[in-house]
Amino acid sequence: MTDDHQLTPPEIAAAEPADWRYVLGRLKTRFRTPDFATGSALVADLGSLTAEGRRPQVTLSETDVVVAVPGRADAGITRGDVEAAERITEAARRHGATPDPGGVTQVELGLDTSGPDGLAPYYAALLGSEVQRGEPVDVSGQAPTVWWQTPEPADDGDPLPDPVVPQRWHLDVWVGHDEGPRRLQAVLDAGGRLVSDAAAPSYWVIEDADGNRSCICTPANRDG
Repeated sequence: MTDDHQLTPPEIAAAEPADWRYVLGRLKTRFRTPDFATGSALVADLGSLTAEGRRPQVTLSETDVVVAVPGRADAGITRGDVEAAERITEAARRHGATPDPGGVTQVELGLDTSGPDGLAPYYAALLGSEVQRGEPVDVSGQAPTVWWQTPEPADDGDPLPDPVVPQRWHLDVWVGHDEGPRRLQAVLDAGGRLVSDAAAPSYWVIEDADGNRSCICTPANRDG
């Protein structure tokens, strides 16, 4: 298998490094750092650890470095990306940073609409994004991706109960394959309510005390 061979979801699941999670088309992790200088030093090393054209997306804060490989979610995961992730983990440990894959999160905004074609340019302009495959996508990672959901109920044999409050926007909160149950329990402990687990572990539908719904999503049991 060559380094640029795009891995299938089962191959990604088998090859996923222990300290990384496959989330929304990329390998992603968070490194806890003791100070900003440690994080800065780690970021300075990242350019030499990934293949040309497969640069990571990096977010640096006072206490964390969040890394996604490759930087573009539509680039597909390759064996080279897996090896790059492993090299990044080794570099992080040398710098004294601690992997925290359980904290990996990626948020998308879902909007119920029957006419998405006319909305994509508007939200791309509003969020400073660009339209990719019909959705506003911010390649800098500052704004969440917006995707469209038709208001008709899904024909999956287990429709959701009607919401208590009108709602057209909802959050899709993506986490690693093993984080879903823990994130769900945290939501329930914080006063949330489980609406449906019929599609678990791919996703759980939850709602807050006011009845506003969101989804906790993982890559488990998905084709792509």
